[in-house]
Amino acid sequence: MAKVFDASEVAKHNTPESCWVIVEQDGKKNVWDVTSFLPSHPGGSKIILRMAGTDCTEEFDPIHPSGTLEDNLALEALLGTVDIATLPRLKKDEEKPVIEGPPPMEQLLNLDEIEQAATKQISKRAWAYYYSAGDDLISKRFNGSVYQQILLRPRVFVDCTKCDLTTTLLGHKVGLPIFVSPAAMARLAHPDGEHGIARGISEFAGMQIVSNNASMTPEQIVEGSAPGQIFGWQIYVQNERKKSEAMLARINKMSDKYKFICLTLDAPVPGKRELDEKSNFESAAPIASALKTTDEPVRPGGGGVGQQLFWGTASDLTWKTALPWLAKHTSLPIVLKGIQTHEDAYLAMQFTPQVKAILLSNHGGRALDTAPPAVHTLLEIRKYCPEVLNRIEVWVDGGIRRGTDVVKALCLGATAVGVGRAALFGLGAGGAEGVRRTFEILEAETATCMKLLGAAKVSDLGPKFINSRAVERDIYDGHAGLEKLGLWVQAKL
Repeated sequence: MAKVFDASEVAKHNTPESCWVIVEQDGKKNVWDVTSFLPSHPGGSKIILRMAGTDCTEEFDPIHPSGTLEDNLALEALLGTVDIATLPRLKKDEEKPVIEGPPPMEQLLNLDEIEQAATKQISKRAWAYYYSAGDDLISKRFNGSVYQQILLRPRVFVDCTKCDLTTTLLGHKVGLPIFVSPAAMARLAHPDGEHGIARGISEFAGMQIVSNNASMTPEQIVEGSAPGQIFGWQIYVQNERKKSEAMLARINKMSDKYKFICLTLDAPVPGKRELDEKSNFESAAPIASALKTTDEPVRPGGGGVGQQLFWGTASDLTWKTALPWLAKHTSLPIVLKGIQTHEDAYLAMQFTPQVKAILLSNHGGRALDTAPPAVHTLLEIRKYCPEVLNRIEVWVDGGIRRGTDVVKALCLGATAVGVGRAALFGLGAGGAEGVRRTFEILEAETATCMKLLGAAKVSDLGPKFINSRAVERDIYDGHAGLEKLGLWVQAKL
């Protein structure tokens, strides 16, 4: 019979030598001894010690998929349950303020309004993590503003009665050339989490790349998804390769839903996200007597959700080692995320058919600040090695706020366009319904833009519909750098 603890007894275990926490699971307030896990916790022991001896469900639940404690602790670490009646009650002046519910989704007319609505609903911690970017947020801002420098060239006297937004990605038909980029920790925004994002895009036959750091399990996310709905699994290769290999084996068993692996390359180490780090210092929870255990490795930066998620990520991947390793552990197609130069796009093309697509991305400006926006890389490819666009699918993400942005990227040769923060803020604004409204807006704006341009279907779009001269002026203008050298093959220019 499980032991039932008084909350005051649990509260005594608040040191690095004896650290207990309370976590609600399946309707029970379970007591866990997490002392042994302190040195190896991805976010460091400080985060746990702040909550030592208390109910940490609100901190734990939005970030960790179910089964996290069971996977990382021995069975005997589950000590029992706590008597709910003994838990401290909040005093009247300590009660959480009542947050107004979300506005009717149909009243939100664009992605800016959805983000504003979400900001009023989600916690400061969630907002800081989602909104934050590297250093001075220059790349984040430029990701969006660069699209404003591209002008459209509408044709007239064209029958624009019909507009078909369907397209094909990796051989799978999707309803929109817009997909959900990997977006971590969705349950920070709403309890619906990544499963809510999947539901929100289902009526659009949308594709979702699930984050390696999702707050739900891969199985939970695709549960009940629409027939034919397409998912990809993002992977950050871990220093402990066996962990990554185990996850790949898990995804392989769900290949009816997960159709590809998205290997992320644009963040081998975390960027310096100051807003996220500051939110870590604003916790109301008391800090325990020691900030870290004696045998705990030193972690870079000031902490925050981002630092926690990246701990343990391998930074030693190379072209020669990573792709052969992946080939041993999955036969699913590979998408390389984070290509930021034409040279790497050209090199990726050499690895077909294993690599089926590349995703031009600077990690939403969250890694290396002043890294180029995807539009610059796309224009580089057009200038130096245009054959890439015919040999491999080229996806882009970062800064998409309007349907006109989507169309401009497609005109430059992108196969599809991804949104990450937009999906998270849609979720924060109204759960699955907020995500649905986000994609409804993007769908309508994209269709309107195509009709006004005189393009009836996605395949009609091309450079003739845009004037990108102002952006071309600023792209890389050095040597092509595609000489035969090691892995390189001479470009057919």
